[in-house]
Amino acid sequence: MKLSEFQFELPQERIAQRPSKYRDESKLMILHKDSGELEFKKFKDILDYFEEGDAFVMNDTRVFPSRLYGNKEKTGARIEVVLLRELNESMHLWDVLVDPARKIRIGNKLYFGPDDFLVAEVIDNTTSRGRTLRFLWDGDNEDFKRTLYSLGEAPIPGDVRMFREADEHDLDDFQTIYARVEGAMTAPVTGLHFSRELLKRMEIKGVEQVYVTLHAGLGNFRAIDVEDLHKHKSDSEEMFVTEETCEVVNRTKANGHRVCAVGSTTMRCLESAAGPEGKLKAYEGWTNKFIFPPYDFHIADAFVCNFQMSLSSMLMMQCAFAEYEMVMEAYKTAIKKKYRFGTYGDSLLIL
Repeated sequence: MKLSEFQFELPQERIAQRPSKYRDESKLMILHKDSGELEFKKFKDILDYFEEGDAFVMNDTRVFPSRLYGNKEKTGARIEVVLLRELNESMHLWDVLVDPARKIRIGNKLYFGPDDFLVAEVIDNTTSRGRTLRFLWDGDNEDFKRTLYSLGEAPIPGDVRMFREADEHDLDDFQTIYARVEGAMTAPVTGLHFSRELLKRMEIKGVEQVYVTLHAGLGNFRAIDVEDLHKHKSDSEEMFVTEETCEVVNRTKANGHRVCAVGSTTMRCLESAAGPEGKLKAYEGWTNKFIFPPYDFHIADAFVCNFQMSLSSMLMMQCAFAEYEMVMEAYKTAIKKKYRFGTYGDSLLIL
C-alpha cells in the first residue's frame, strides 16, 4: 500500500490536548473485524469483551523527563535537547537530539539550569539532528541523573505541543500507572487509559496481565516520507520479552483463549519476538519492526490502540490487523461522533 492511502482530514478540535479526567472514562469504539460492526462504549467497558483465561499484554516502559532546554556558549542561543538514551554511565555520555541543529557543532558547550550550573560538551554528530553529549559532572551517576531529570520536562509529542508546552501535570498524565522500567522518551499512550480500578477488575475476573518492555522513542512519531511503504526504515528501539510473559501468552493461546495487545509498541514487541510456530519467545535486543497491510499477525487475537493521526505508522498497524476499509470507516465514524485523537485521545478495540 501507499502512504497517501492513510491520509485523512482531521479537524484540529478533535486532537486531545489533555487526558480524560478519569483515565478509564475515555471513549472506546469496538470494531468487530469479521462483520465490520461498530459499538460505542467507555474504556472501562473493555472487560465486557474478555473472559477468564484471556490475557492482556502491556508495555511497562517508564518515560523519563527527557526534554530540556539549554543555552549555547558565547551566543546564549536557546537550544532544545531531547535525551534519547544513555551511552556510558561513568562518563555521562548521552545520545540526544538538538534543535536548532545547525547551531550545534562538535566542541560546543551547552549550559543548563539556574546559573548554568550543568555543562555538556558536544563530542560527536550522529544524525542530522543527533549529537553525543558528555555532561561534565564530578559526582556519582545517581546524583547526576537526579539533577538532570530535575531540569527536564515530560516529552509530550507534537500532536499536543502544537497547542501548548508541557507542564507539571504531564509528568503524571504522560505515564502509565504500571510503568516501571525506565527508558522511554514517549509513553505507550494506549496504556494511559488503564486505571488501578480497571486492573483490579481484570484480576478479579481472571483476565491475566503480563508485560513486555519496549522503550518507545522518536520512531513512533517520525514522519514517513516515502510513498512506497516498503522503502521506509523505522528507528530501532530496545525491547525485552521475559520467559514469564512467554509462558502466560503461549499457555493462553494453547488453551483457546485470547491475547490482547495494548498499543502499537506492545504489538511490535510481540511480533518481533514471535517464533515460526506462532509461539512467543523470550527476547532481549532491538527491533525496527514496521507493520503495514498486508501482514499476518502471529500472537495477538485482539488489539486496542488510540485513534491516531493521519499518515501515522500506528494507523497503518491498525489497518493491517483489520481490513483497511473497515478501519478507515471507523475513523470517519469517530470524527463524526467527536472522538478524541492522538496522544491523549480515545481508543479503538479491534476484535
